[in-house]
Amino acid sequence: MSQGREQYLVEVWNKILQYLYSNRNIEPQILDTFYSPCSLYELTDEKAILLVPNIVSKQIIQSQSDIISAAFVDVLNKDTPMIVEIYQESNLPITIDPVIQIDEKEFQSMPIQKERTFDNFVVGDCNRESQAAALACAINPGKFFNPLFIYGNSGLGKTHLLMAIANYVQKNDPTKKIYYTESLKFVENVVNAIHDGKIDAFKQYLYSIDLLLVDDIQFLAGKEKSHEIFFTIYNELVNNRKQICIASDRQPKEIKGLEDRLISRFSSGLSVGIDSPEFETSMAILKMKIRQNSYGMDDVEQEALAYIASNFSGNVRDLEGAWNRVLFYAIQFQQDGGVIKYETVLNALKNQAVVSDKTGLSPKKIIKTVADYYGLTRQQITSKTRTKNIANARHISIYLCRKLLDLPYIKIGDEFGGRDHSTIISACTKVETQIHKDKVFARAVEEIEKQIGVA
Repeated sequence: MSQGREQYLVEVWNKILQYLYSNRNIEPQILDTFYSPCSLYELTDEKAILLVPNIVSKQIIQSQSDIISAAFVDVLNKDTPMIVEIYQESNLPITIDPVIQIDEKEFQSMPIQKERTFDNFVVGDCNRESQAAALACAINPGKFFNPLFIYGNSGLGKTHLLMAIANYVQKNDPTKKIYYTESLKFVENVVNAIHDGKIDAFKQYLYSIDLLLVDDIQFLAGKEKSHEIFFTIYNELVNNRKQICIASDRQPKEIKGLEDRLISRFSSGLSVGIDSPEFETSMAILKMKIRQNSYGMDDVEQEALAYIASNFSGNVRDLEGAWNRVLFYAIQFQQDGGVIKYETVLNALKNQAVVSDKTGLSPKKIIKTVADYYGLTRQQITSKTRTKNIANARHISIYLCRKLLDLPYIKIGDEFGGRDHSTIISACTKVETQIHKDKVFARAVEEIEKQIGVA
């Protein structure tokens, strides 16, 4: 048995003893005399095996096995009763299931990208809360927020934060065991482990992890067997104060097809959202990407940088893609080979920027203005949440994108989480009707337009 496994069994048995002392179901003198000298030999999902020093201890503990079973259920947060078997150390039968040998190479973590750290994560209003929470978890794993649940649209930096946590912990405490996986890879591992008869080995390996990082947890939805396995692993780690960090494209309660007990546990920790970057953060991210390409700020016209940051702020990947296209275009077609000009950027990104020639606005700016007016986040407005105040702000945002930018309904739908064009048309119609019926509502829309700077 590995040292880590032995330590785990010792920790569990100590928790059982503490539970029994605190619940007073068994007299303290009995616990001191007969229970404390015992040890936990093995533990599976269904069974706990105790070793006792003599026949008297065995008889006394055996008579109270129901209480011990209940203690295991409560301490380990089980849904089904535990079988408790008791053996003398001197009479350990060979019929006890052998300790599972684990080949860690079979279940090793997905690669952790060393270049993704807190040092190169650009912090702005859109992600300040999530960055602070992630750093707190990295400094003291298992002490503050467990689990940490980071949600936000694709390309906003969730994976970067998970990697940053891993790299920070690995740097400051190399003894910590870290496991990073995407949920689909987790499902694949579960399927393979069941097929190969190694599911207990897989679970026991993950029980030994100090930091579990799970990306795109929404893809676990509907995978019932994987739910069960993940639930067991989750409980073991949390009960042992091991850190779990999860990333998703939506909040726990918005993930359809996920078991209620998982949603409840995810919600019991800290959920923090990442929003689309505002202009200042987009500009800072863009400048960092430019420096990584060995360029300086003097190599690109400021007006050109502002254009990219204004119109490709949907997510970090959009910014990277826009800059890579500009860089390629400048190398290939800017004849003087000097400073990258505003005209070069316009030509490189022609028909790609979501911007109106008349106003210079983008959907991101409109959504941000509406969100600020109603005290919401952009993430909430583009989410699937249907509460009245959020839906109202979402409809106004859609209406203004249509009115001020004259964008196609399909394109507006893409900006609002991939909504159908008929949904966009319906939202516009609702706002137009409400403007004519409700003077207060009409005044609010007018004030928002003024804040945008077009009314």
